[in-house]
Amino acid sequence: MTLILQVPNEYGYVLVAASSSLLVNVLHFFLSAKARRASGLKYPIPYASEEQAAKDPKAYSFNCAQRAHGNFVENQTPFLAGLLIAGLHYPTAAASLGAAWVAARAAYAVGYAKRGPQGRLGGFFVASLSDLALKGLALWTSVQFAMAASA
Repeated sequence: MTLILQVPNEYGYVLVAASSSLLVNVLHFFLSAKARRASGLKYPIPYASEEQAAKDPKAYSFNCAQRAHGNFVENQTPFLAGLLIAGLHYPTAAASLGAAWVAARAAYAVGYAKRGPQGRLGGFFVASLSDLALKGLALWTSVQFAMAASA
């Protein structure tokens, strides 16, 4: 049996949410670069040492910006997979959840870079909830495709 995949008319909204996540990565780049410059840490040093961060608030801020960026990179690919799969059957819901995730991840980035680990919490909770919902929709979409293929 052949599966013909047609995307819904509203799938463009899903692609807008996916594309906007790329801009959050750019935001992280600027936050990390600004913090690196302020800290005086040169490339290729990925993080200030624990001793440096304890003595210098600018080095600590650089570590926070770097960690926020690392966390974003760790989470973007699974987010995109969930978004793109869920959008095949639920484009409006997926795009809405995707937009919430993107906005929350931007808040996470700025909060972590400016206020440290506590500053990330608001963005973390909203991003986590929207990501979990997207993953559930993606799983359900996958089950629907599998059931249709076996029918």
